[in-house]
Amino acid sequence: MKERFNEVNRKMQRSVDVLVEELGAVRAGRANPAVLDKIMVEYYGAMTPINQIGSVSVPEPRALVIQPWDASALKAIEKAIQSSDLGINPSNDGKVIRLMFPQLTEERRRDLIKQVQKTGENAKVAVRNIRRDAMDQFKDLKKKSEITEDDLKNAEKEIQNMTDLKCKEIDGIIDKKEKELSEI
Repeated sequence: MKERFNEVNRKMQRSVDVLVEELGAVRAGRANPAVLDKIMVEYYGAMTPINQIGSVSVPEPRALVIQPWDASALKAIEKAIQSSDLGINPSNDGKVIRLMFPQLTEERRRDLIKQVQKTGENAKVAVRNIRRDAMDQFKDLKKKSEITEDDLKNAEKEIQNMTDLKCKEIDGIIDKKEKELSEI
């Protein structure tokens, strides 16, 4: 029974981890190398993440510099960034690519906050779906007489507690990201 709880907890934690990854890619007016994580570059016929083609550095708060290890990849990196939904035009000086992050407008901040809230709600839905599946498994065990009615009640209470904790954790992550987006 303990291993079933551990499995449920692991799945719920994975949902929280995915949320943190997704929010890392939401830019908050500051340069963050995580915004490049989802951008793939066609490099020698294979789709490759930017951080595997070169080094990404943050020389100043609102700038990223990408220095490819192979200078022939500059054009491909530039093209991948332009075709992404990043909304930033890269500047290529022949050696490195620079990305300058403009200050966020009030309207863009509101849009990003809505996006963050939606992403957080999706994470909570994922956690609740995991809860539902776990509850169904325990009910099946009860039907097969593998656990008692008391075991079922205890399991439901334990799973609900896990769900509440993860939802609270998600709320905290969302609040922190909203504050970050609201800063000027």
